[in-house]
Amino acid sequence: MAYLEAEIRRLEAEFNMFFAGRLPRPPWETRAKVAALVKKHDQSFIRNTADRFRFDTLQNRHAKFIELWERQMTNRELGRPMTGARRSEPPPPPRRPDPNDAPAQGADAVVRFGAGSDPAAETTRVQELFERLAAAKKEVGEAPLSIDRLQALVKAQVQKFGADGKTVAFRIDTKGGKVSLTVKPEEE
Repeated sequence: MAYLEAEIRRLEAEFNMFFAGRLPRPPWETRAKVAALVKKHDQSFIRNTADRFRFDTLQNRHAKFIELWERQMTNRELGRPMTGARRSEPPPPPRRPDPNDAPAQGADAVVRFGAGSDPAAETTRVQELFERLAAAKKEVGEAPLSIDRLQALVKAQVQKFGADGKTVAFRIDTKGGKVSLTVKPEEE
């Protein structure tokens, strides 16, 4: 049973790699091997009730995966969007960094929140941080972070480090064509 379970997991991983474009063709050989194992165990008598239950569970899981893969293969052949795929336009290709561009550093790239400050009350600072982060992400072709998510992050970090009486500094950096937002507590 453990071998059958491992082979089903392997087959699932291979199909996921195929649908993600990492394998050139579907894993038909592995699928036939797993189908033969399921058929062999199905035709044999399993005396132990726990083993029979485990086999039935694996058999149902295998059948559901086969149905899902068949549906995805049909959709792929008909040119329909893949299950779970986003329906928006693809993001623009990332812009190659210009060696003459100065990295976002210095006072412009840091936004600080005081220890006792409430990020909800300091909407202008959160808005400033959001605009800087969105501009940096737009430069490299990344999707911007939502302002609600950024505000929740700022609030959580200010509460975490503000309890110790520390100022929280948010720094925007661009490294290797990716934008990162780092949080660092500073002594008052």
